[in-house]
Amino acid sequence: MTQSVVVQVGQCGNQVGCRFWDLALREHAHVNKRGLYDEALSSFFRNVDSSTQNAGHSDGGVNSKGCFIAVAVLVDMEEGVVNQILQGPLREVFDSTQLLTDVSGSGNNWAVGNMTYGSAYREKIVDKLRKAAEQCDCLQCFFLIHSMGGGTGSGLGTRVLSLLEEEFPEVCRIITSIYPSAEDDVITSPYNSVLAMNKLTEHADCVLLVENQSLVDIVNKIKIMSHGTKPGLIIKRNSTVTSGQGGLSGAEKPFDAMNNIVANLLLNITSSARFEGSLNMDLNEIAMNLVPFPRLHYLVPSLTPLYTLADINVPTRRLDQMFSDAFSKDHQLIQADPKHSLYLACALMVRGNVQVSDVRRNIERLRPSLPFVSWNQEGWKTSLCSVPPVGHSHSLLALANNTCVKPTFMELRERFTKLYRKKAHLHHYLHVEGMEQSFFSEAIASLNSLIEEYHHLDATKARLMPDAPRLSIAR
Repeated sequence: MTQSVVVQVGQCGNQVGCRFWDLALREHAHVNKRGLYDEALSSFFRNVDSSTQNAGHSDGGVNSKGCFIAVAVLVDMEEGVVNQILQGPLREVFDSTQLLTDVSGSGNNWAVGNMTYGSAYREKIVDKLRKAAEQCDCLQCFFLIHSMGGGTGSGLGTRVLSLLEEEFPEVCRIITSIYPSAEDDVITSPYNSVLAMNKLTEHADCVLLVENQSLVDIVNKIKIMSHGTKPGLIIKRNSTVTSGQGGLSGAEKPFDAMNNIVANLLLNITSSARFEGSLNMDLNEIAMNLVPFPRLHYLVPSLTPLYTLADINVPTRRLDQMFSDAFSKDHQLIQADPKHSLYLACALMVRGNVQVSDVRRNIERLRPSLPFVSWNQEGWKTSLCSVPPVGHSHSLLALANNTCVKPTFMELRERFTKLYRKKAHLHHYLHVEGMEQSFFSEAIASLNSLIEEYHHLDATKARLMPDAPRLSIAR
């Protein structure tokens, strides 16, 4: 059985990670009624007391005796969120030796997180990563969760990423990066994001791109639909996609629903590692199949169902609608419409009672409207996991390597340039030991190069003939 290590860095990374662990335990409790430590749990948990393989899952899947311990490393330079976790219902799921906190924070400064804290805590971080890896019989993947706008998530998060490459060069590194919106209240977030992107482009195998604004839009749309009176619209109020108390103590906060959506992205991408299926996909196959060029490893996730339509009550129609939704702009976790850009590759990770024939039928149905690069017309990867998310009969996560990420990167570049042209707030970075102005020029040059590579691919789209007749697979 392969195992993976989840590394949570910064406030956002730890909040999202906490939601993931809570929902994962709920899923396992739903399937594993007796609460015994089994192969599915061993992919992300370890059993510290095999003599008491008994978990009281009445509180949503968390073992009251604490014998299921998450294979995770939690890092934050402010102790608030980690302390909340340790005081909440998930406190016994984490090994205190795998936590690393400070008190002062990184002050929304990439350089403080990457250089000051990265240097001060380097040995401790490496030690915790090694210990987590040693708990795995067959380590397959590191999942790193962080945000791009703040100081710890962007700075220390990318420092941890480079340490993972140094210490475990052969182990796949999948990064979930939360990008700030244009109206972000952190004035230095464009600096932090561009500096972090330079490291992501250099050291990550895959980056799952998530934008705060897309999460806000999804949550707002769900609220409108759930409180609306339009006939035929139903939102499952107890759906784990947007609700569920999670592992933090206290009342739910506005961003909890946003964090839950990202946690569900992680639930779906890890489902093949955690449960059986007729066509399971190894996590390292994501990079192998979806990244034809090393630098172009930014993947656009979309989740469905997010919204449930009551009038779609015929199973086949509901299933086909799910596949259509996965390619609509309303279900993307970044603000983009991939149908109007170029696909390099696409993975469909399906959960529930769905047959290979259903997937093939929908690929053939949708293919004419999805422009793929000429040299990878068959660039589809499929995964089928038999266990659906709690509360749903089936679900779909689509991961698209698509040039639609280019506008997101161009907008980030524009926001960076507005600040950098005036040298605004630059002194806060240059006062940090080890930080030089050349880091900024290198980072923006890397981003420019990335944008140009996507632009070059987009230029080939005009030469494609999407309306040309295609051979269809006999069914």
